[in-house]
Formats: sequence, C-alpha cells, structure tokens
Amino acid sequence: MGVVLTRGGRALTASPDGPGPLLTGDELLGPVDVVAPTLLGCWLVTDRPDGRVAVRLTEVEAYSGEGVDPASHAHRGPTPRAGIMFGPPGRLYVYFSYGVHWCANVVVGPEGRGSAVLLRAGDVVAGEELARARRPAARVVRDLARGPARLTQALAIGPDDRGADLLDPDGAVRLHRGPAPSAVSAGPRVGISRATDLPWRFWATDAASVSAFRAGGSGRGRRLPSRTGGQDGLPWTT
Repeated sequence: MGVVLTRGGRALTASPDGPGPLLTGDELLGPVDVVAPTLLGCWLVTDRPDGRVAVRLTEVEAYSGEGVDPASHAHRGPTPRAGIMFGPPGRLYVYFSYGVHWCANVVVGPEGRGSAVLLRAGDVVAGEELARARRPAARVVRDLARGPARLTQALAIGPDDRGADLLDPDGAVRLHRGPAPSAVSAGPRVGISRATDLPWRFWATDAASVSAFRAGGSGRGRRLPSRTGGQDGLPWTT
C-alpha cells in the first residue's frame, strides 16, 4: 500500500508519437527521493542495430549513497561495482543480479554522492514488435517491461551500457522527458532486507505495468521462475 502524491505544475510535455527533449543534469541534481518520482513518465529509449525500443517509466525505486541507506550498493563507498553511482548525474548504472539478468539505474544527485534510481517497470511505447521478439515469454503487453529484468531485456540493456551517458543526444541509450502521470503513489521498496521503512518506491498510480506490494516483498500475480531484487540483492517477484 502507499500514499498518493500529486505533481501539480510538474507535467512534462511530449508528442503523442515520440519523446520530449532529453533531460538535463540540473534536473537530476536533487535528493534521490525527490528526483525519483520525477522520472515517472519519462521515456528510456535504446537504439540498437535491430531497431529502436522506448519504454515510458511507470515504477522506480530510490537508493541513497549518503550513508543513510544500507540497502544501497553505494553504502560502503565507491567500490569497483558501485563506482559509477558516484559519477555525474545521468549516467547509467547497470549491474548483474543473481547471475541471471541485468538491472538499470539512473545516477542522480551531485557527483560524489552515490545515489541512483532503480528503473523497475515501464510501458513499451515504441518498438513493441521488437520488444516482443526480445521478450517472447510475455503473454500481454503490460508484461513486456514489467519488472527491472524484463525492462532491460525489452530495451536490450546489458554490460556494454554500463556508464552510458543518458543525456547524450548521440547516445544509444537516452532518457527523455515525457508527460507525468496524473497521480503518483509511494510506498516501501520491494525485495530488500534493510531500510525497509523508507517509502522510496514510486509508481504511476493507475499503470497496469506496476506490481502491487505485499508484505514479504512479493509483487502481485503469479510467481515467476526468474527472480530479481532491489539493490541489496535479495529476491522479489512480479
């Protein structure tokens, strides 16, 4: 369960047929729990040799690097794994989870802070046929990018994208403005064992691609064999 937030005056414009302008570093400089909900509605776009896929973000989680969030990879400082989290805002932090799949995060806040936003779910808004080819197990459209593993699969995000500049207009992976959802909800993060009291998961309230939270960290719906987790690496399912 969560509380509903409003975003009056924060609506972002975008064409019905395409994304808006790229985000700027200044828009990502705030505290991670403030920036995270502003990413909802934004478009994450990948251009690959086989084509373009775009996902409109519907669910994210904030992870702080300021020593107050033991669930974050950055909690112990700029380790080899988490060093990108301490880079400039707008970089893509990609990590391997369970030796099975990749998770994607947007670095936010001033350089050196170590904060990032996990991209948990979205709606495919361009390149649906290609996304279906990459996600043949998805039975319905809402499942194409529902969950962080599915999202990276639909977008073909992997280790070669680690550290990519999402704000580069010539980049293969880009983060664009998009229309904000009419309502945003907030609640506990999923699949973590530390800092479970922080309401740092944010989602578009009415989006079908968002998983519903239940005690114990499981999402709604049937249990899937592929497990993913929050940044502390413990399992959750959608």
